[in-house]
Amino acid sequence: MKERLSDEYAAAIRANIADIRARMDKARGERDVTLLLATKTVAPEAINYATQECGVTDIGENRVQELIAKYDDLEKENVNIHFIGTLQTNKVKYIIDKVCMIHSLDSVKLAREIDRQAKKAGKVMDVLIEINVGREESKSGVMPEDFEQFADEISVFENIRVRGIMVIGPICAEKAEYIEYFQKTYAFFLDILPKKIHNIYKPVLSMGMSDNFDLAIEQGSNLIRVGTAAFGKRNYVK
Repeated sequence: MKERLSDEYAAAIRANIADIRARMDKARGERDVTLLLATKTVAPEAINYATQECGVTDIGENRVQELIAKYDDLEKENVNIHFIGTLQTNKVKYIIDKVCMIHSLDSVKLAREIDRQAKKAGKVMDVLIEINVGREESKSGVMPEDFEQFADEISVFENIRVRGIMVIGPICAEKAEYIEYFQKTYAFFLDILPKKIHNIYKPVLSMGMSDNFDLAIEQGSNLIRVGTAAFGKRNYVK
């Protein structure tokens, strides 16, 4: 039986999303910026409230198993479901028909499998190439200097369409550190646009999360991935 969303939690979600949008409006000026709600550990009824009652159109899941478990309970009309977490090649087949975009492409092996499964599904899958701009050993992603070669290598796959790049920024102690990182990422994005993704309609720079999304927007991001700021602290269930 489906859980009922409490009135208090529903009100909190609505207020949080209103606050996020106000901060987005202040940061973006006249530019279009997509709000994607990261829904890891968030119950379907809370997600559905955000999409059906608060006007959110884009959500993102980090884990294949969790996406599959929630999928049938999600309201999907006028909702774009993204996959934003690390993706193993043997799990691609489970999500290829469920998501509109994969944000974490970081290897030719993964690209090959996405292409294969997309071809079987009769679709072209939009992807973002994950870039490790911060050069953090703990994070995945293509190194900036390897991007052009990587883009060339995956260009042979007909059922993949590169829409832009995604970054997961480092945790910074100071606002100035975030700004420097986002500026460096945006400069990289502008540099590779005319070379490798110049023919893509509305190229995507997915950058910025709950603790820094307004700074990311100010520095050029046009898609933010916000979870905790909308739904509160995550409730991890073992």
